[in-house]
Amino acid sequence: MNDIAVIILAAGKGSRMKSELAKVLHKVAGKSMVNHVIEAAAHVASNHIHVVVGHQADKVKQEIPKKLNVKFALQKELLGTGDAVRTALPAIENSVKHILVLCGDVPLIRKQTLADLVSAHRLGKADLTVLAAKVNNPTGYGRILQDNGGKLLAIREEADATDLEKQINIINSGIFCFDRNFLEAGLGQIENNNSQGEYYLTDLVGVAVRNKANAIVKIIDDVEQVIGVNTIEQLNRINKAFPEAGNELS
Repeated sequence: MNDIAVIILAAGKGSRMKSELAKVLHKVAGKSMVNHVIEAAAHVASNHIHVVVGHQADKVKQEIPKKLNVKFALQKELLGTGDAVRTALPAIENSVKHILVLCGDVPLIRKQTLADLVSAHRLGKADLTVLAAKVNNPTGYGRILQDNGGKLLAIREEADATDLEKQINIINSGIFCFDRNFLEAGLGQIENNNSQGEYYLTDLVGVAVRNKANAIVKIIDDVEQVIGVNTIEQLNRINKAFPEAGNELS
């Protein structure tokens, strides 16, 4: 898969962890969360892994073993996920045609899940493919809106959702696969006119719909894989559950 690159977002502070340590450096089963994600990503793009660092950048770099052969991009200002991806793009080789974007705080993501996402993206000849999960209780998550044919129409945050949309139990994981050309062009079309003043990667769904690009959804049932760790309580829960899944997640 030499035409696939992976960008892992690991620049954030993780203030909800209430810890001095950068979020992605907290450990699950004795290993930093970001290293779990890198090892899963290596299954689909071993030669093209780019980690975006920002908060405690030097510590994050030092934590990642050199044998994992990753490249680093520095996000000087934390201006959102869209800006983070834009930061990494210049270093990606010209041979790369598709880009998988992951978060550094999803330590339970499985290698096979990422491989299946990339396969669905290729088979669907998609410009944008989002990994989604079916859950029993979607409260608090962005909902995936699709047409009758399954094409992605929008990702609706709960605060903006209608009562009917809140009943949708398919949620956004924050993991995407993009056609490189679409991604590069689309990032130039998103804006930061929101309360945070940030550029959101999810806004690329709106770009895809406006431009009549091919945006599709890959749905999994195992939501635990894609739930990001945002609090110490969540970290402790995942650490307790991790041995049941095994140290090597296939």
